[in-house]
Amino acid sequence: MTDQYQRYALYYAPEPQSALGQFGNAWLGRDPETGDVLSRPAISGLTVAEIMAVTTSPSRYGFHGTLKPPFALPSGMNRSDLEAAVSRLCATITPVTCGPLFLKTIGRFLALVPTDPVVELTDLAATLVRELDDFRQPEDEVAMNKRRAVGLSDRQEAYLVRWGYPYVMDEFRFHLTLTNKLSDDQIDPFKVALSGLIAPLCQEPFTVREVCLFGDPGDQKPFRLLKRFPLAG
Repeated sequence: MTDQYQRYALYYAPEPQSALGQFGNAWLGRDPETGDVLSRPAISGLTVAEIMAVTTSPSRYGFHGTLKPPFALPSGMNRSDLEAAVSRLCATITPVTCGPLFLKTIGRFLALVPTDPVVELTDLAATLVRELDDFRQPEDEVAMNKRRAVGLSDRQEAYLVRWGYPYVMDEFRFHLTLTNKLSDDQIDPFKVALSGLIAPLCQEPFTVREVCLFGDPGDQKPFRLLKRFPLAG
């Protein structure tokens, strides 16, 4: 298997035929598994142009929740090696169920976040970060300094140095990103407009039944969902 991607990541991505998958892919205008461009939803109070303008960043990544952040493979390892390791690991992990999703403002962007209990989901992400760390090429100082520019706590700095990313382990907060950073006058209108659309998605428990391998081709091109790995059971 020839590596075509500069980086890889392990994400949660809902099945495209599920209600959550249909919403998320349409909202971001793209199916990361097929690469198909999708029509944006018709939402009262928002134009398609407004939706497209505030979803440029999450659209590139595809509708997902990060479990193991993007990483480059070290020399001597390839995608086949990574897939085999992910498959073996996922076969030892059972699906995780949390409380229903809700719409939340995180900093200046909007996201869907599961309610308690979320400990097992945090543990799942920590396991993937820790057990697959051999497949991560260490970050160079330039990349780490970009992370530091936002201001990190001592613990986040320690995680950046050890794991290549500051928001892992007990700093991890699972979320399904919906927008770029919004201005003060955008946050409330978008929350109101989205609330009715997502209400049906926020009634049932949120379950992670598989882990998805995504690939980053570089040059700001869209990430692709390469393979789904079912969790045990």
